[in-house]
Amino acid sequence: MTEARQAAGSQTLSRGLTALEVLAEADAPLSIGELASRLGLHRSIAYRIVRTLEDHGLVVRGANGELELGARLAALARNVSRDLQSTALPELTVLANELGMTAFLATLDGEDSVVTLASVEPRQATAAVAQRPGSRHPITDGAPGRAISQQLRGEKAPYETSHDEVIPGLSSIAVPLAVPGQHPAALAVVYLTGPVDVSAIGARLAQAAQVIRAELHP
Repeated sequence: MTEARQAAGSQTLSRGLTALEVLAEADAPLSIGELASRLGLHRSIAYRIVRTLEDHGLVVRGANGELELGARLAALARNVSRDLQSTALPELTVLANELGMTAFLATLDGEDSVVTLASVEPRQATAAVAQRPGSRHPITDGAPGRAISQQLRGEKAPYETSHDEVIPGLSSIAVPLAVPGQHPAALAVVYLTGPVDVSAIGARLAQAAQVIRAELHP
């Protein structure tokens, strides 16, 4: 294969991966035109990228033609930190239903990003906040990012909070989740900004994190 063809292939792969990141970070499904605009590409190029991602089940279109991540991506993500996800899921479920908030597990991705691995919404809640697996944001933003930064700096704080940082109108509380053999992670809840007992929620998250640590590293 010539260097030119290798470069073209790398560019296509890079664009496809960037498209997945854009869809994961979007607050709502995107049209082809919106995706093309965010990628800085001509609509026809974005269309070809989307068709390839659709063929692999990584992107799907809704009834109105708007794009969102496909179920195949979730299946692939299950193999990322599989033990951590499977151990955390029961605790996330209990937390979500007990606190009436969306509970989620986030981990360090690369050097400067945080990605959601798993999330659970409460069964009975008038308004639940969606925190989709695969969602990514800078480590400097949000409570989970700061909780993970604690571990990288060797610091210890009972919990971290954030308000209107990653998404306006939402707040988060997170605690560090350090498990030997795993990337630095955080256990967190996200909720519509309003009065809550932050210290009590932080203590409850810390209790759940301890359960997860004990199961993974007795």
